[in-house]
Amino acid sequence: MMKKIKGDERRFLLAVTGGIASGKSTVSRMLGELGAPLIDFDLIARRVVEPGTPGLAKIVDYFGRQVLAVDGSLERKKLSDIVFGDPEKRKKLESFTHPLIFEEFFKQADEIAAKNPGAIIQVAVPLLIELGLQQMFDKVLVVYVPAEDQIVRLAKRDSISREAAANILKAQLPIDEKLQFADFVVDNTNDLACTRHQVEGVWEQLMA
Repeated sequence: MMKKIKGDERRFLLAVTGGIASGKSTVSRMLGELGAPLIDFDLIARRVVEPGTPGLAKIVDYFGRQVLAVDGSLERKKLSDIVFGDPEKRKKLESFTHPLIFEEFFKQADEIAAKNPGAIIQVAVPLLIELGLQQMFDKVLVVYVPAEDQIVRLAKRDSISREAAANILKAQLPIDEKLQFADFVVDNTNDLACTRHQVEGVWEQLMA
């Protein structure tokens, strides 16, 4: 799988990752404005479990109709609550969704490369390091803010308590540990102008 995607001369794959509420989508938007087409793993993950897909059928077969909303769509929060503390069920869920996600990822990367040979494609993968996927990409960019800032931003963004936000963070690899896997780091602690300046610096290195 890795050989199929990394080191392809028709394209350059830049993984964009970081911690929750670190500002990954802000950095992705800036890269997009500079000319890097985006493949978003979160978006693909939603698409492969839409009503009528084989992905959703497999999930319902295993977890039951309790994970469905009234309109037949997947209740992501309910499913996430079920697998959150159960590694076996989480692995089962991943065995249903991951092959479908990668298949769509390869397809999108091929389509972009066909239209735009030599493209620098940014791939947003929130759990890149946790899933051990960094070897699939030519370079890794980590969007960084200190853990305390993550808690404050997440609590505000999702209207939850600081304690709840801190618990969510505990389920991910600490952001400071992700830095060792980075080829590029964008520190998103300060204002947008500061972030943009760093993103432009990364882009210049990539273009060179």
